[in-house]
Amino acid sequence: MSRDKRTLEFYVLAAFFALFVLFLYGPLSAILILSFQGENGGLTFPLNGVSLHWFANLERQAVGDFGGSFKRSFILGLMVMIVTVGVSLLAGLAFRQKFRGATALFYLAVASLVVPSIIISLGIGVVFQQIGFRPAWYTSAFGAHLTWTLPFGVLIMFAVFNRFSPAYEEAARDLGATSWQTFAHVVLPMIAPSLIGVGLFGFTLSYDEFARTLMTSGTFNTLPLEIYGMTTNVTTPVLYALGTVTTVFSFLVILATLGAIAYVGGRRPRA
Repeated sequence: MSRDKRTLEFYVLAAFFALFVLFLYGPLSAILILSFQGENGGLTFPLNGVSLHWFANLERQAVGDFGGSFKRSFILGLMVMIVTVGVSLLAGLAFRQKFRGATALFYLAVASLVVPSIIISLGIGVVFQQIGFRPAWYTSAFGAHLTWTLPFGVLIMFAVFNRFSPAYEEAARDLGATSWQTFAHVVLPMIAPSLIGVGLFGFTLSYDEFARTLMTSGTFNTLPLEIYGMTTNVTTPVLYALGTVTTVFSFLVILATLGAIAYVGGRRPRA
């Protein structure tokens, strides 16, 4: 391949990547800028002054139930994260050994990924009503979110254990370690970064989920539902201020997770 052709391909790929980044982060940048509108500013450009007025308005909860919905989404995300990490770890350990029905169980575990989210939400909501339980964010929505996060967690742990050498465990047992000691002091430290990643998947997928929450959250909204409701009746930049706050929070969660992975990865045993 000639040098000129490689240069052309490089510029084409660079242009494509630049367009992708612009498409991905352009709307976020617009929301971020418009959230600093002046007190008399509107929902569109140009800016009518620069201020923190709409963030202060948000802090006073002048619109919607931002505080309550954020708290519910945060707690729900933590619940989903804990269960996703635990079940994914157990599934990864279980599938290291061949057993009857393993293939069917695997496809059953990931089947919810190919079913439309709104159908799962509707089905879970109907089932709860039929058995006499009122749908709520901490019961039916919790189960609906697990149908979304567990398949991802299980697939990640399958990939992790697929390349995990059993030689480490055999060496630990040769040195007299019990099965529990081998797991706690050898296996767990080596897969800890992957478990943190699974936890991040569980939390963020739950925190941002809309479709599977729509029919299962019950009386009280989670944050995505609250934001959606605000788009229908809020005509001030306070909506952009809310978007900026939630986006910054999401990035902080990701950065904290990456920091935890780097810290744990630096302390784990080396091969």
